[in-house]
Amino acid sequence: MIPVNLPAALPHEQVARYGKDVLGTEAEAISAASHRLGEHFAHACGLMLRCRGRVVVVGVGKSGHVGRKIAATLASTGTPSFFVHAAEAGHGDLGMFTADDVVLALSNSGETEEVCHVAPLVKRFGAALIAMTGNEQSTLAKAADVHLDASISREACPHNLAPTASTAVQMALGDALAMTLVHLRGFTPEDFARTHPKGALGRRLYVKVEDIMQPSASMPVVSPQATLPEVIASMAEGRAGAVLVAEGDMEALKLKGIFTDSDLRRLINTRKGTLSGLDALHAKDVMKANPFSIDAALLASEALRIMEEKRVSRLPCLRAGFVVGLLSLHDLLLHKIL
Repeated sequence: MIPVNLPAALPHEQVARYGKDVLGTEAEAISAASHRLGEHFAHACGLMLRCRGRVVVVGVGKSGHVGRKIAATLASTGTPSFFVHAAEAGHGDLGMFTADDVVLALSNSGETEEVCHVAPLVKRFGAALIAMTGNEQSTLAKAADVHLDASISREACPHNLAPTASTAVQMALGDALAMTLVHLRGFTPEDFARTHPKGALGRRLYVKVEDIMQPSASMPVVSPQATLPEVIASMAEGRAGAVLVAEGDMEALKLKGIFTDSDLRRLINTRKGTLSGLDALHAKDVMKANPFSIDAALLASEALRIMEEKRVSRLPCLRAGFVVGLLSLHDLLLHKIL
């Protein structure tokens, strides 16, 4: 068992200083790598951009863990990619490689046996090889078509042993490659949504108003001539706490206004609680004319933005100028758009 030697009262400032030293060392290493970016980085991006196959990321150990993340980031941002463990490559996984691929091999020393063993085999396939190492004179760097310099002055580990600054630089360079390719491909938020349909991010970028709105066939709609009692009865039948005022048949409804339960409360309050004379009112007399609305083809997240900006909780949904649905804040909550 490793002995634990902690003082009775560990000063928070000292503990925080240890953490800051680590972050500072890694930040300096990433900054230095940034200043070294140039022709080789551009060449690597060009190979990946023109790749007709997949970007195959290869590594082992901590570099392998970083490689998995790089492959995942590339794949989710428009560059088809997958990870192969270097040790498995020589036991059948080389069958995943093709001449149309670009291989990104990671090794801090550039001498990792399993990774160096893969390099000549990849070249034999005819695939392009990009090496990301901390030693440009290493075996792996010399075997590559392009070398990306991931060198560091020291690890953030107090003993200069545990891969810390080196893996931080590898991760940052992987992000730099992926995000540069996002620029070069013209990869859009809509493209991103197609690869992230699940979760909060996917819902925000993928779900449209028409996917979650209450459709016109089931929403409460009255004509401008409907009496207030008829308006209230129609609103009570729905679940949105509102009724749309429109003209035309259900296939071509032209929006005239909206009347909500809040409008009803305000109407009663203005009459000091008396219901006398309300029967004589019509929808056109009490509706909110020309209400804010939204195109049904827009993203639900855009509907949320409009609701927040305009301080409304319901939006009539239109298609080609005709009413096709009603969207409420409750619908957005129900489908976890918030």
